[in-house]
Amino acid sequence: MVRRKIRIQSYLKMKKRGEKISMLTAYDYQTALLLDAAEIDGILIGDSVANVVCGESTTLTATLDQMIYHATAVCKAVKYALTVIDMPFMSYQVSVEEAVRNCGRALKESGVEAVKIEGPRPETVAAITQAGIPVMGHLGFVAQSIHQLSGPKVQAKSEAAGERLLQDARDLEAAGCFAIVLEMVPANVARHVSENLTIPTIGIGAGVHCDGQILVINDILGMFEQFQPKFVKPYADVGRIVREACAAYRAEVKAQSFPTDDHAW
Repeated sequence: MVRRKIRIQSYLKMKKRGEKISMLTAYDYQTALLLDAAEIDGILIGDSVANVVCGESTTLTATLDQMIYHATAVCKAVKYALTVIDMPFMSYQVSVEEAVRNCGRALKESGVEAVKIEGPRPETVAAITQAGIPVMGHLGFVAQSIHQLSGPKVQAKSEAAGERLLQDARDLEAAGCFAIVLEMVPANVARHVSENLTIPTIGIGAGVHCDGQILVINDILGMFEQFQPKFVKPYADVGRIVREACAAYRAEVKAQSFPTDDHAW
């Protein structure tokens, strides 16, 4: 079977036929090669790069230049997955005009196919999409508002908050979003939202009823031990493997058992 490129319309078609969408983050060329070979449907160059690559405690320090740098490396590797870039803090909040300009720069310079912005911003989304730039929304817990939300907490727990979330999602859909990430919301709320939208929802800590799932690649590989959310399932312990390999290398260098004549020209 010939493998086809995943595009914006592919996500909409997958929702219609009930096929779940798989997404992961990537920040470099080599990781993106592996994810694309694994037939992941979408790769997000997340502002989580600030946490897992740069060691920051929040995503707020990520800059547009930094995001474009990492997205460019990822896009060089990807042939099939849909590529989406996180627009970093203060790259779209100041004004609609600045948001359009920055999103346009991100697409033009990195080669990604879509941008993701956080929060209920239908006017901004409408302007960006009218400029020909596909937008993925993000509701629920939005990390760029971490201080306003007093930390990473489950959102939309009350009936009223759940209805507000649904209305926000509908507004984003009407504004032109092709998909919406739902982060850290109760499963029943995510189900209600997913069933009332024609565009797909991508869950992260939002239960089984979303139209797709996204996680941070470092989390599922067991490479980022400093923070392990409840909603993450580790699929490998790469961190342990790397530590053991490096320790073995160090031991052999110290013991002068590496390199040997076999490793010389």
